[in-house]
Amino acid sequence: MPQQLSVFPAFFRVAQKRVAVFGNGDEAFAKVRLLLNTEAAIVVYADGPEADLAAFLRDRSIATIREPFNPQQLEGAVLVFAATGDAAEDRQIVIAAREQKIPANAVDQPDYCDFFTPALVNRAPVAVAIGTEGAGPVLAQMIRAQIDQLLSPSLGRVASLAASYRDAVDRLVPRGVARRLFWRRFFQGPVADKVARGDVAAARREASRLLDAAHYAASGHVWLVGAGPGAEDLLTLRAQRVMMEADAIVYDALVPQAIVDMGRRDAERLSVGKRKGCHTKSQDEINQLLVKLAGEGKRVVRLKSGDPLVYGRAGEEMAALRDADITYEIVPGITSAFAAAADFELPLTLRGVASSLVFTTGHDLTGEVLPDWARLAVSGATIAVYMGRTVAASVAGRLMQAGLPAETTVAVIENASRADRRLLHGTLKDLPDLEGRTELSGPVMVIIGDAVAGANFERSEPLVAGKRPPTQTKIEAAAERSEQILN
Repeated sequence: MPQQLSVFPAFFRVAQKRVAVFGNGDEAFAKVRLLLNTEAAIVVYADGPEADLAAFLRDRSIATIREPFNPQQLEGAVLVFAATGDAAEDRQIVIAAREQKIPANAVDQPDYCDFFTPALVNRAPVAVAIGTEGAGPVLAQMIRAQIDQLLSPSLGRVASLAASYRDAVDRLVPRGVARRLFWRRFFQGPVADKVARGDVAAARREASRLLDAAHYAASGHVWLVGAGPGAEDLLTLRAQRVMMEADAIVYDALVPQAIVDMGRRDAERLSVGKRKGCHTKSQDEINQLLVKLAGEGKRVVRLKSGDPLVYGRAGEEMAALRDADITYEIVPGITSAFAAAADFELPLTLRGVASSLVFTTGHDLTGEVLPDWARLAVSGATIAVYMGRTVAASVAGRLMQAGLPAETTVAVIENASRADRRLLHGTLKDLPDLEGRTELSGPVMVIIGDAVAGANFERSEPLVAGKRPPTQTKIEAAAERSEQILN
């Protein structure tokens, strides 16, 4: 659960309303400059303003009253800033404002602040306010600078143009998907481009064409999205973008809730289970659900752990969508094998040792006939086994039977990429011990091969208690063995 704020972010209506600032120096000067981003009726109470503040107030024709503080000065104000530089006087001003039920802010005194002043990015009528609850003004300014670079200088003009079309859109464009598509195209397409170039007349023509377009009966669309191995910051930018566009998010049980919550706040969220031993919906039911949602004109994100094309059964879902004539798109994700290797600082391929990589599941090694790729393991390929904990003994036995040395290095990772990940190491003959590790309740990845000896074992624990991790000499030996096999 995300940490809770002690304040509620909100915007005050201050246009043509009285906002009082008390102070003579730099602190009052800063509050006045901030308020000039608004249409507030600013009144400054300064009985002895410093020269630069006095000149600024005079040049901007800001109302200035040169009197010491008295509570009657607060009458009619909607906000009060106490910025005198005298902490005791600022507290007195705030106490008097609170008695009159007026929100007040005393500079650098959080207990005497009914609200905090944010770092502001102004693209009027669009505003981005960054607050730190008074804890880090410098941090707020750093974030403000980053956001300021991200937002186009013409964003405010585009928003103002949009406001002039709002009534027409409300009348002519159906609510829901169609309306969201209209505004997305308005803000991201030719309309915004022409406003940025200063050609407002052309922008209006483009906006009117959008409004008149007959294709606004929205058609459904599905994105098959890889959620990655679990860490929120490994979600791709494209995945984040489409999740913010989705009307519905259909997600598997292995996708962390924190990633699901990165979708649009009002999107419908539908859990379909899909983890080992726990399928709340069959694959056919999931296929039908995607077709149904898209058939209703919804834009749907099908959120899968890892990459949708790696053991995600995306092929069946794509076939169902094609049969229903529904458009779809693949958004790749980081598959768990790559995240697990990164956690272990493990080279999946290594010159002279392993030049090929095999993705498989433990169940591929439980049949009577070894799969074709088993001979690659013997010749030095790195094997990444998904969902391999419960069949670890079978995997180890069959590979050793096929000729893979019992001392081949093995890395085991639970919850790859996540804060609660767990790393274990051992050899192929140790691997059966993994089946007894019932405490490993998260997704487990097993990586087997000579290249695994090149991993960093400092943060891992042995599969068998007391066993030391592999050394660099094992890599050298593996390289020599690989050359002998190739020759």
